[in-house]
Amino acid sequence: MRRGTFVRWGVPIAAAALIGGAIGAGPVIAAVSGEPVLPERSAQQLLADAVAATSKGGGLPPMSGTVQQTASLGLPSLPQTGGESPLSLLSGSHEIKVWYGGADRFRVAMPTQLNETNLIVNGDQSWYWESATNTATKLTVKPGTGQEHKRPGPPPTQLTPPQMAEQLLAKADEHTAVRVINTAEVAGRPVYQLVLAPKDQGSLVQEVRLALDGETYVPLQVQVYAKGSAEPAFQVGFTQVTFTPPAPENFVFTPPAGAKVEEKDLSELGDVKRAEQHAERAEKVAGEVRVVGGGWTTVAVLPFKPEDLKAGDGSQADPAALADTVLKSATPVSGTWGSGRLIRTKLVTVLLTDDGRLLVGAVTPEEITQAAGVR
Repeated sequence: MRRGTFVRWGVPIAAAALIGGAIGAGPVIAAVSGEPVLPERSAQQLLADAVAATSKGGGLPPMSGTVQQTASLGLPSLPQTGGESPLSLLSGSHEIKVWYGGADRFRVAMPTQLNETNLIVNGDQSWYWESATNTATKLTVKPGTGQEHKRPGPPPTQLTPPQMAEQLLAKADEHTAVRVINTAEVAGRPVYQLVLAPKDQGSLVQEVRLALDGETYVPLQVQVYAKGSAEPAFQVGFTQVTFTPPAPENFVFTPPAGAKVEEKDLSELGDVKRAEQHAERAEKVAGEVRVVGGGWTTVAVLPFKPEDLKAGDGSQADPAALADTVLKSATPVSGTWGSGRLIRTKLVTVLLTDDGRLLVGAVTPEEITQAAGVR
């Protein structure tokens, strides 16, 4: 498994991130009836608790556990590219294990059927271990580069339950109805569930369920339900969690006998360079994005060329194969706005127009074609 594994964890949940940008919190509905496991709290109280639990100021408490991500987005059958491909994360179930003792003491592991990849940070000691290649890489920062205090960590695109919840809660406004369930359980712990449902019928989202630990208010699970579906189209959450400081030995790493040991500067790692390049491209694209609508029916519009789908750096699965597969599932559409190709999933609709635009949103085809007419 290559170093890109951790970066790829952000890939399959672009749809969820998009939905997060559209969510708001509106009127409070009382907790559902039934014998409560936890004391009743209003939605406003829980929103404040969740924000405090995920804020950078307070930080997360020491914890460890297993996070599982599942996706059933209704995509066309994708090319078979192996377990390391980001395409493989667009469906099925995948998990990571985490140990968190603080900002300078954590460990992330992604196991597969036969191998495991670990990132271990313990103060000023950082290691990256790949069992598939029997390679241990000590991560360093060259002095005099101005990055001496920089340490490796999960990329910002990686969404664990707290990270995803922070995105959801940051966009709270009047577009959402909220109710509270205080009788639920996640990973064997009593939780409050904030159930957020769009008021606008043009959204493909039926509801989002955010589970907050009943003791720490740390988000333990996020579920996104598409309209007409009884099971989540996307889910990320802890299947096991403990809110006690992880044992110190979890952060101690010694290369096994016979392992290949390397030492690399963070700036020399391919994934870091690619992340910087992606950040530059993202900044450029952000300046070109236009937004139509608001709330759950927000549609992003940006310039598009067919060759953009096939652009890649050669380190990931074949982008051309993905582009061809996705485009084969597209439906030709036209209207007063022009013509193009429409791609539908359970949670996201994409419109590629012949006049060079890409429109994407968690909305119905009718909403996205209407947005195409807004110049």
